[in-house]
Amino acid sequence: MNLWELCVAIVLGFVEGLTEFAPISSTGHMIIVDDLILHSKQLFSPPVANTFKVVIQLGSILAVMVVFKDRFLDLLGLQRNTSSDRPSNSRLKLTQVIVGIIPFGILGLLFEDFIDEHLFSVRTVIMGLLLGAVLMILADHFRPKQAAVDTVDRMTYKQALGMGLFQCLALWPGFSRSGSTISGGVLLGLSHRAAADFTFIMAVPVMMGASGLSLLKNWEYMTQDALPFFIAGFVSAFVFALLSIRFFLKLIQRVKLVPFAFYRIALAAIIYWLYF
Repeated sequence: MNLWELCVAIVLGFVEGLTEFAPISSTGHMIIVDDLILHSKQLFSPPVANTFKVVIQLGSILAVMVVFKDRFLDLLGLQRNTSSDRPSNSRLKLTQVIVGIIPFGILGLLFEDFIDEHLFSVRTVIMGLLLGAVLMILADHFRPKQAAVDTVDRMTYKQALGMGLFQCLALWPGFSRSGSTISGGVLLGLSHRAAADFTFIMAVPVMMGASGLSLLKNWEYMTQDALPFFIAGFVSAFVFALLSIRFFLKLIQRVKLVPFAFYRIALAAIIYWLYF
């Protein structure tokens, strides 16, 4: 791997790590950098480039697991979550997470081929960016006026299922998993921070499943020549995701969703200008 390839791997990992869990659509950003850097320079064939995207996504997933390690250990019964002094029957349960991910898993399996064939285009991503921005603006405007559920430990199964249904909107590229799910959580009566926490927790099994299957299908492209490129991107995505997740969880409590919505509209305009 030469110096240019190392720089490309780090830049793409940076973009993935910075945007995967913010409600701004990692897909929209990857379209720009992927076309301008990865494919335009023809560093690797499209199958290898697509496998690279899966690998760096796994780096982002690992970052979530590190940030929420105590929560995941608690869910698995391996450690009591010391961050909550509520009794065990009032803490977030693994079954609530399972209820939340079931809708996305079912629809993802049923429509995987259709999504790959018909929805992965620049035009559909622009539509997803704009529609997701509208949802986020509506969520902030119409969120319940009464005191919001301020922690995932107090959320109900109904809210978990509702957020899982909103997560299905992310099957449309550009909609953003975190954008749709956090918006849904806010509309269902959760605080922005609680909705973000549950969004990140749900993302781990969903993304691990999807990325794991993709990696198995494309294992043949994990060649010795490409491996250093993959490792550099994985580490870059992990580090920048770790930083961005911690920063976002603090930021979302202060600025809510509307500023991110305006950013998405601007991003959609930039992509349209570049491609049309």
